[in-house]
Amino acid sequence: MVQANKSILVVGAGAIGGITAASLAKAGYPVELVCKYDDYAELASSNGLNVKGINGRYNQTVPSVASIEEIKGKRDIVLLAVKATDLEDVANRILPYLHKSSLVVSMQNGICEFDLQKIVGSERVVGCIVGWGATMKSPGNFILTSGGDFVIGYPGRAPDGALIELATILESILPVRISSELMEHLYSKLIINSCITSLGAITGLLLGNMLLHRKARILFIEIIKEAMELAYIMKINVAPYGGKLDYYRFIGHKGWKGKLVQHLLIMLIGLKYRRLKSSSLQSIERGRLTEIDYLNGFIARNGKEYGVPVPVNSTVVKMIHEIELGKREISPVNLDDWRFAKYYRNSIPIMI
Repeated sequence: MVQANKSILVVGAGAIGGITAASLAKAGYPVELVCKYDDYAELASSNGLNVKGINGRYNQTVPSVASIEEIKGKRDIVLLAVKATDLEDVANRILPYLHKSSLVVSMQNGICEFDLQKIVGSERVVGCIVGWGATMKSPGNFILTSGGDFVIGYPGRAPDGALIELATILESILPVRISSELMEHLYSKLIINSCITSLGAITGLLLGNMLLHRKARILFIEIIKEAMELAYIMKINVAPYGGKLDYYRFIGHKGWKGKLVQHLLIMLIGLKYRRLKSSSLQSIERGRLTEIDYLNGFIARNGKEYGVPVPVNSTVVKMIHEIELGKREISPVNLDDWRFAKYYRNSIPIMI
């Protein structure tokens, strides 16, 4: 049922924000989109946004503006679909458009909710894990590349009626799960992004092609192992990603047979989501900074703080910063970096 009394603002018109805004408008919700550029806002308002993929194909006009300061009045729900690197600036700029009961939904990769709380207030922040994949081919043209769901919850408190109402709204896009243990899900999403998004950025490959490389799969496994060792020390009970990828079971596979199972599971992920393009890779191609400091960087910082060695994650962070600075090329050759050599020597001679 459309809840027409809820005013919704989507900030960010990339793949996630664009599809979210178009889907909500298509479902009849009163939504406005902040696009950042005047010509993009005019395109979305007049010609509409084009969405295709697993939910079909459609065009939907969405009332849009180029900057937050152009909107009028306060909003009940603000969906932040901007990069984590832009979050602090955007959060400060939306403050005048919030009322006491407004919900501010963090849709970023990584764990940003606690930084967001410091700006807009802990009572307003909702964490939202986006478990589906999308790509923007060009401004206003989006592909929903893979299905999945949303997981939403408050950081540190129990769900309430407002959260249930938000879930009903988001269900017009894809299924929604409400969690009372948000950190378990945030960390779970952070791990998979630290594998897929970051390795995609250093290799420049779509996921399917990347995971055909044995060395990429080995690093995938090592990133998970380091992240799970840190989770144990930080006392985070990591939820299965998407309700299916159980990290505890994954790292529990031992011996050469266990490693074979791990490689096969990763190859299945690559096959299922073979067209997925790293969001960090897309950022670099557009000349923008990545969210690496909120992904593998979160693992690297906390590894240092808690005394947990996380060398693969730390190396990936350094490599992507080098790429951002133009000091390293994006290439599968990066998998041959000397800092990764020992992990390849210790692996089974698997030729799949």
